Amino acid sequence: MQEVTKGGNTNLTALSEDSGSVVVSLGWTSASGAGDADVSVLLLGEGGKVRSDDDFVFYNNPAAADGSVQLLGKTPTDSGEEDRISLDLTAVPQDVVRIVVAASQYGDARFGDLDDLRMTVSDRSGEPLVGFSIDDAGAERAFIFGELYRRGPEWKFRAVGQGYETGLAGLATDFGITVDDGEDTAAPAAVPVPAPVGAAAAAAPAAVRAAPAADAPAVPALPVQRTARSPRTTKKKTTLPRSAGKSLAENDTWRQACLFPAPTLKSDREREVRATSILLSVMAQVPELGRRLTAGFGAPAGRMQTFTEVSLPHGDTPRRPDGVVRVERAGRIWTALLETKTNGNPLKPEQVQEYMDIAARRGYEAVITLSNDVALDGVPIVDVKVDGRRKHKVGLWHLSWAEVAHQAQMLLLHEGVGNPAHAWLLQELLAYLRHEQSGCHGFHNMGPAWVPVRKGVEDETISAGDERAVGVVESWERLIRQVCLRLGGELGQKALPVQRARRGSDPHARRVAAAERLCREGRLFAELRIDGTTSVVAVTADLRTGRIRTSAEVAAPEGAYPLPTVKRLVRMLADAPADLHVESIVEGDNGPRGTLERLRPEPGDLLPASGVPITGFRLSLIKGMGSGRGSAETGFIRSVDAAVGRFHSGVLAHLAGFDSRSGRRG
Repeated sequence: MQEVTKGGNTNLTALSEDSGSVVVSLGWTSASGAGDADVSVLLLGEGGKVRSDDDFVFYNNPAAADGSVQLLGKTPTDSGEEDRISLDLTAVPQDVVRIVVAASQYGDARFGDLDDLRMTVSDRSGEPLVGFSIDDAGAERAFIFGELYRRGPEWKFRAVGQGYETGLAGLATDFGITVDDGEDTAAPAAVPVPAPVGAAAAAAPAAVRAAPAADAPAVPALPVQRTARSPRTTKKKTTLPRSAGKSLAENDTWRQACLFPAPTLKSDREREVRATSILLSVMAQVPELGRRLTAGFGAPAGRMQTFTEVSLPHGDTPRRPDGVVRVERAGRIWTALLETKTNGNPLKPEQVQEYMDIAARRGYEAVITLSNDVALDGVPIVDVKVDGRRKHKVGLWHLSWAEVAHQAQMLLLHEGVGNPAHAWLLQELLAYLRHEQSGCHGFHNMGPAWVPVRKGVEDETISAGDERAVGVVESWERLIRQVCLRLGGELGQKALPVQRARRGSDPHARRVAAAERLCREGRLFAELRIDGTTSVVAVTADLRTGRIRTSAEVAAPEGAYPLPTVKRLVRMLADAPADLHVESIVEGDNGPRGTLERLRPEPGDLLPASGVPITGFRLSLIKGMGSGRGSAETGFIRSVDAAVGRFHSGVLAHLAGFDSRSGRRG
């Protein structure tokens, strides 16, 4: 990979023959775990300005209409997280000469609060081509990381590293987006949505719109808005109704007919064939899902066809991958082989190796593995040997069934699809994936080391350096990643594991250290952050006591009176579980604590007797831990998933804005 310094440029075409489709990654770390930024992409014409509002791609408009740009969302890495963007350079209109990649923060956050700011460009096989690190960020609230620009038939990359203390509004002005005067231009992010009407218009903050050409009609003001999460585009999208329609069934034993029935499945082979065929057929028929699942693997935006049980020559015996995905764009065909496993069955390295060899010989672009396992740090589940003498590179990628369900759920419940038939197909796909017989429930087994490690912790016979503990830590990380996928799909918000390690740190060394803590303390620990909340959720599984603790800290409003603050907290938690533990946090110490059941009649019990100021509160729920290694009703995996879901819905969901409202001193 070529490292570029600020202001430097390089020719992407010269670095790789597979640079027609690239994936741009923006990464950062945060010591507090709460740092975040929103990525945006601007398509610029000859004059250095956007051609229209459609040239602004952001979280509320995650894909360009022509498919040339698609935001792939955030991905956890070994040292933080990355926001990934798919750029199909072959699909970029000819009158677009520059593609600007930027990010913005909201509220009082600054890019100087984040560490290890970095931009990476990889080709369609996943090979990193160029990297650019930013080490001079300060008070900027918006940042241009870099840009891709045309030079004849080729594309080049330039490292920009330019920041704006005025936020995205200041950046937008430079590229033809006009911010109306007279409003609060410090709003965090620009979101081009239709102008609000009625009550919404009165509450709308600063307006942002594309500056029209001299002969163009006036464009209505577009509000700057960060909180709205559903897509706002000119095309109406179809999503699943929030409440189900009235059933015509005579009683509860009647089951609605399904497009993809699952109860008759009896063997693992049957499950694999059925699941592969269902998924590939829906991908081909619902372009939004097909594009979402393949864009990150370097697939172009184009016409997709999918196939199953294809016979391909390989020595004396033909091989039959579970599926083939082909995408045609401008006369070029991108091809990926698919190897599927269900019901927790492991992928076979020798089988994947054969498909990699076949793909290399036939000039295919990728091999995709799909199983219940969740990949960590973007690393494939299986190791294969790559012949460096071959000029043609094949990308090896992994999908989990949990990720497939997450993407389908995001489209169906939150972002919408093109027509009602597509929404119905996604609904049927989700129903199949969730069926107990489908074998597509995602990661659902803590592995063979779980039982002996747990017993060793309980008996205090396990010692530091036990390799089995490292395996348990890896399974724990996969579980937390899957919990985030499920929760994010339900909420329509980003949920990611928090990694506090510095960029470039060794993930294996981090897991070895966590395994030593497990052997010493008997506890597994993780943190996750949910967009829309100000708190980091801590999850602790204590193997000695058999209990799971979910907790979060919320800050007390600055300058507020103590008693009104605790009363307001208890009032906001009126519907929270009675067994919620609430603890006041004071400077350098822990304050009084108690369960919500005891504090409701006497909230003043949270006030420190010494009268020292309260800086915040620690909220915790504790529940029993499942004993089995799997995801059955009594299993450990399901108990962790349920604990996190209960904490969010029962506690965090009620506390929006607690640290920023009334109760202040006059």
